[in-house]
Amino acid sequence: MEEPRNEYLWKLAQKRAGFKSHLITYVFVIGGLWVVYFIMRQQPWGGNLHPWPIWAMLGWGIGLASHYFAAFGTFNQESMAQKEYEKLLRNKNLS
Repeated sequence: MEEPRNEYLWKLAQKRAGFKSHLITYVFVIGGLWVVYFIMRQQPWGGNLHPWPIWAMLGWGIGLASHYFAAFGTFNQESMAQKEYEKLLRNKNLS
């Protein structure tokens, strides 16, 4: 007999799987952009070329960091709410 699925854990597992997929896409796309950049640098006109892939890395990296904290970090709203609730219970018992 199958155990009923814990919805909170299922949603957390989906967030973490989504982050891993996002990370793999980031690595391949950003790696590809750097390959294109270095190929362009080898061209006669590419000597003074600005390292433009850095802007994609930074912009997308911010989104990736946000996704990480939503899946693994402390930005999990349910977890934060649970901690606050426990803190309020402790303070209520003290007064």
